[in-house]
Amino acid sequence: MRPYVILGNGVAAAHCIEGIRSVDKETPVTVVSAEPHPVYCRPLISYYLEGRADPARMHYRPAEFYEKNGCTVLYGKTAAGIDPEKKAVQLDDGSLLPYAALCVATGSAPFVPPIDGLGGVRQKFTFLTLDDAVALKQAATKQSRVLIVGAGLIGLKCAEGLRPLVGEITVCDLADRVLSSILDHDCAARMQARLEQNGVRFLLSDTAVRFEQNSAVMKSGKTVAFDLLVMAVGVRANAALVRDCGGKMDRGILIDNHMRTSLPAVFAAGDCAQGLDASCGQPRVLAILPNAALQGFCAGVNMAGGDRTLDNAIPMNAVGFFGLHALSAGSGCGGEVYEECDERHLKRLYIKDGRLTGFMLIGETARAGIYTALIRDRTPLESLDFEWLKRTPTTTAFPAQARREKFGGAV
Repeated sequence: MRPYVILGNGVAAAHCIEGIRSVDKETPVTVVSAEPHPVYCRPLISYYLEGRADPARMHYRPAEFYEKNGCTVLYGKTAAGIDPEKKAVQLDDGSLLPYAALCVATGSAPFVPPIDGLGGVRQKFTFLTLDDAVALKQAATKQSRVLIVGAGLIGLKCAEGLRPLVGEITVCDLADRVLSSILDHDCAARMQARLEQNGVRFLLSDTAVRFEQNSAVMKSGKTVAFDLLVMAVGVRANAALVRDCGGKMDRGILIDNHMRTSLPAVFAAGDCAQGLDASCGQPRVLAILPNAALQGFCAGVNMAGGDRTLDNAIPMNAVGFFGLHALSAGSGCGGEVYEECDERHLKRLYIKDGRLTGFMLIGETARAGIYTALIRDRTPLESLDFEWLKRTPTTTAFPAQARREKFGGAV
């Protein structure tokens, strides 16, 4: 019997297994895992640096998860190629793994630009996996000077995790603000201020253009000395396996609302996949954990012969640094903006064509899931008391029938 095969062993893979088992309890499942660990919660790696989480408490599923679900996990293995005609995966050891249906859940990999002199830097790291965090923590000392190239989510979570362990941290980025892909200038400024209050130094609109052993020569001409270098410029989808066998690609593996790729019996989910962003109606790579979970489960159901669609995925980001939290979701393009702002919090709601399309919240983030639901469900704002809901996210702003349908009978 040909098994279902999943390439990757992250959150998308775990939910793919559960999706398969919701339909088919018997057919074997084989998971190809490049990392030597069971599925873990990747966002917790910064907490591992701080000592707030150990590997045992980072598991995303219980120890018996794979055995309970009839899975064989090939740890330390990677796929070298896919043969869609033969319905087989070639592994890095040359062996062939036939499949009934295949899910590519290979995630993403750090993008490391080719900077002059980078090869000569002895203590350089990326920050995407548990093994990355372990290596970085082992290298850090109370005297270490750290340079982080990249002021996105990965770089800043690394900075927060490292702060208690090292002497000084400098973060540089070509963008003129931190978290430039998810926050506007005002929201980014608040997060930057909190990081600076806790000893993180920034060089924005500037980045390393050359390394000379333990010094970085910046675009501005400044020189930054360091002991540890972290490259956190960004990530790219691990999509080469599908591209190399003729699958349709863009920034990721193109999928439809069933998570099917352009190849027969091949599905994709998670950070390597590019599907519909319901907030703007365009295909995008939504490299976030909730999306990986939704896509993975959907792919698993359909691999096993079910019929499930996912057409309401949206970008969402929940970040926090030194006790200050921010949430953003959806799209802020065009339309009108409702804003509240004081020293403690900032709220921006983006409204277009009678629907909520996105939001940014700093400081007060309780019950933001109500706003997220409005975006996902494309709820017409005229159908509820949005004037009330703008000020306070509460189910009471919904008509009684909607409350029963959306919130399990609460009236």
